[in-house]
Amino acid sequence: MKSRITQRGATILDVARAAHVSTATVSRALSAPDKVSERTREAVLDAIRATGYRVNQAARNLRMQRAGAVLILVPNLGKPFYSGILAGISDGFAGTDYAVLITDTENNPLQEGALAGYFLDGRIDGAISLDGALPRAALAQCEAEGVGERIVFLCEWVEDAGFPIIAADNAEGARLAIRHLHALGHRKIAHVTGPEGNVLTAARRHGMLAERARLGLPAREDWIIRGDFSLESGHEAAARILAMEDRPTAVFCSADMVAFGLIAALQAGGVSVPGDISVVGFDDIEMSGSFVPALTTIRQDRPRLGRRAAEVLLGRLRGRGTPGPEVLIPVELVVRASTAPPPSP
Repeated sequence: MKSRITQRGATILDVARAAHVSTATVSRALSAPDKVSERTREAVLDAIRATGYRVNQAARNLRMQRAGAVLILVPNLGKPFYSGILAGISDGFAGTDYAVLITDTENNPLQEGALAGYFLDGRIDGAISLDGALPRAALAQCEAEGVGERIVFLCEWVEDAGFPIIAADNAEGARLAIRHLHALGHRKIAHVTGPEGNVLTAARRHGMLAERARLGLPAREDWIIRGDFSLESGHEAAARILAMEDRPTAVFCSADMVAFGLIAALQAGGVSVPGDISVVGFDDIEMSGSFVPALTTIRQDRPRLGRRAAEVLLGRLRGRGTPGPEVLIPVELVVRASTAPPPSP
């Protein structure tokens, strides 16, 4: 009997016979296990293992009117920052029957109506967006179609859109960076921001300014330099600093990639890091500890962020209560070789 099943593939009827129950009971045990007794569930699971039966997930999803997939919206998959987050999301959905789909919204922008279309066409059950620049009209359309409750923002978000937000404590991270530099003796601290209009730029700038005010540090406008989270903006910031007569002795960068570009260009210009200027980054991406000098930075627990977003979305998909509109994940200062006391006058 077992060999014939192996050759042709086990069916639900084989499972029912092995468990001594009806096929309807097997189906119920798989789709609504809380509606059968524990003894019956165990009998069905033992029979599935014995026969090698595999659930036809596509057919099951069709019967339950669900897609069995979630969509992750990522602005530029080429950025190393996202690797740990995506690993966390994948881990969060491991062991569930949801497939994880990923799309790059920068290199392959969503067309008008596309996000709502994914839901309405039955291709996805939920979405996690790491893109804080999604059009408000697209989000409004999702809400109008009744699928807005199945969208969660992660790391970045659209202001006042009303969706759950899972994010690192960006303002606290900026405060930690300024506090660290102040403790080393720095009083002349510059800041390279993220892109204008970005929610992370605003949160980190707010924390930076708040900590400066608390410590009584000057906040000179020419020491607040616009960037965009890229290596290139670090190079450009370095050029501005090198041209200053009165240079800062430390720089807090809005992202590790900015810090890498800044350090490389400063050292190419004859300025030692940290001998002349100390540098702090933000993110703690994989190469931060291997860069020369190893980068002092603010660590976001990116796998934890991804797992938490998956948990929140799963809760919504399963009809369970979820936390408030914003969940802040703690950050920590990682001290390495790019910071030191300022040079003697």
